[in-house]
Amino acid sequence: MKRILSVSVIAVGLLSACGTEENDHKTTPKEKMNPFFVEKYDTPFEVPPFDLISEAHYLPAFREGIKRQKDEIQTIINNEEAPTFENTLLALENSGELLSRVSSVFYNISSANTNDEIQAIAEEISPELSAHRDDIALNEKLFARIQTLWENKATLNLNSQQTKVLENQYKSFVRGGANLPEDKKGRLREINEKISLLTLKFGQNQLAETNDFQLVIDQKSDLSGLSDDLIETAAREAGAAGMEGKWLFTLHNPSVMPFLQYADNRNLRKQIWEAYQMRGNNNNENDNKEVLRELVELRAEKALLLGYENHAAYKLEESMAGTPDEVYALLNRLWEPALEKAKKEAKDLQAKISEGGESFKLEPYDWRYYTEKIRKERYEINEEEIREYFSLDNVRDGIFDLCDRLYGLQFVKLDNVPVYHSEVVAYEVKEKNGQHVGVLYMDFHPRTSKRGGAWMTSYRSQSVENGQRKAPVISIVCNFTKPTANKPSLLTFDEVETFFHEFGHALHGLLSDVQYKSLAGTNVYTDFVELPSQVMENWAGDPEFMKEYAKHYKTGEVIPDALIEKLQRSGTFDQGFATTEYLAASLLDMHYHTTNGKLEGDINTIEREAMNKIGLIGEIIPRYRSTYFSHIFAGGYSAGYYSYIWSGVLDTDAYQAFKETSLFDQATAKAFRENILEKGGSEDPMELYVKFRGAKPGIEPLLKKRGLN
Repeated sequence: MKRILSVSVIAVGLLSACGTEENDHKTTPKEKMNPFFVEKYDTPFEVPPFDLISEAHYLPAFREGIKRQKDEIQTIINNEEAPTFENTLLALENSGELLSRVSSVFYNISSANTNDEIQAIAEEISPELSAHRDDIALNEKLFARIQTLWENKATLNLNSQQTKVLENQYKSFVRGGANLPEDKKGRLREINEKISLLTLKFGQNQLAETNDFQLVIDQKSDLSGLSDDLIETAAREAGAAGMEGKWLFTLHNPSVMPFLQYADNRNLRKQIWEAYQMRGNNNNENDNKEVLRELVELRAEKALLLGYENHAAYKLEESMAGTPDEVYALLNRLWEPALEKAKKEAKDLQAKISEGGESFKLEPYDWRYYTEKIRKERYEINEEEIREYFSLDNVRDGIFDLCDRLYGLQFVKLDNVPVYHSEVVAYEVKEKNGQHVGVLYMDFHPRTSKRGGAWMTSYRSQSVENGQRKAPVISIVCNFTKPTANKPSLLTFDEVETFFHEFGHALHGLLSDVQYKSLAGTNVYTDFVELPSQVMENWAGDPEFMKEYAKHYKTGEVIPDALIEKLQRSGTFDQGFATTEYLAASLLDMHYHTTNGKLEGDINTIEREAMNKIGLIGEIIPRYRSTYFSHIFAGGYSAGYYSYIWSGVLDTDAYQAFKETSLFDQATAKAFRENILEKGGSEDPMELYVKFRGAKPGIEPLLKKRGLN
């Protein structure tokens, strides 16, 4: 499942602390040496000056940013005039510009290009940032001004976006503990500080566990079944590690997943699988079991402190779902048909094992291997043949063309902007008339300094300054198959869909057109944020559009109709497995976050009992086991991993709107842009969806799409 990281560090609820102007702060010669201590970056489009930023700049900038925002908050509460939208809410929205600037760079780099020094800085500054957030959220005088505005909102003559900012801020303060008595505020501060450190620790442990394992092969016969490209990449990785003449496989997805899919050596499949599914669970310095236990317990305590039954009830109050019961209702409706289909798939795989003269029982490390054999036989699909039509460049150009045809967007490669790594490429995004929309960075391939997965994030959210749109700076980060010495990067179809997915998130950030940055782009409910990304995936596999971008990397030949037909016929193949492992992870997330007390016993036992309760078969494990479930323990998806399937209901219905007219229908695209992509969090998400589609979506199209009906 694809992952989105949205950086908004010094935020009170949904309100980002990004500002538009620093106060009349006079910079000293020493400060001028720090690239963050400027009114605006002296770079094209005011992108971050990555070439000037070093690790030494972060801590001074963080601390100065905290100091400046404290002064700005003090100015707000010292204002003797009655609170207004401008002197309180807008002033708060515009506070913390320096802090937001350094935070957006630091936390994006810590995910995409980290090192030991950056990780140490993160640990050092985390308690200070947590305390600063609480100083704002628990500031009684500041809350009193906001509460006054809230109680008198009917007389303020606010427009719809201003009303939304007020609503978000008021709820944010209440949910942040503003109404708690002093003794409970003190405990809340302690909890928040611990949670910030634990989430950081979880992610660092996971990255270390992923990087620490190496499967080194020195016998060529053990490479049986693997593609030439994968073998070549493994040889290059081994050479880079000082092991010439050997082959090195890692736990990064472009290495481990094709190994599990194609390697004939079952013992080696088991070895790499065990390492993969035991990450953070090895009773070493990187073990995550006690980290997640404490996280779950602290989240539960915080929810109870704030008056909620559990963490899920607290989180879901600000979601389309609204309550844990609604989430369970959706997940349970899908669980039974998905599990039944998965059981049938397991029987097919067991039969394939027997057909080969073997008698062993199907295990999780066998699933992908035998699924691939059945896929080839049943649909005559060869994954390696498919990849030859999906070079990274062709897929990128296809996405650019799609965005042009739908929204009139143009992408111009930039060679004059600084980047944070040599592999990163940057583009200016423009309207068809040449008007600047934003800047887009793309970072495609795995490295030890980058965490796994794929995500979209921003270095600057869209806003309005002096009546003019301030353009966003957006980034998508992926871990796609690397090029070889003789071939460009050739993507699996799953990677193709991931590219389309993350680009959908990027469009949500780039096309944002709201008045206030706290409402911009992906500042929406978690279970709505996946709609723009998942709807884009539909074009990736549509036969009509595929013929326009899927071209052989050598000959330029358009993908044959016969191959497209095979892909179409196999569309619901293995969807029992895919849906079941996803739903299992979603239900595991809900299991942890609907507790209201201690987690008794061993974490592995707790996980196993939770999966036994829902009837998960032994041949499948949750997509993310507890100790490497970074979405919920190191990211923003706690009690929210269900969001992908919730948004799946929306995106399936939304794409149908295009199918009912044409894939590139301008009126439909305009409606989607104006009601979804441009609006951010400025209105209720279901109201926005109904404005686009004309009605609420049903679940039936999703069931049909996944073959679960």
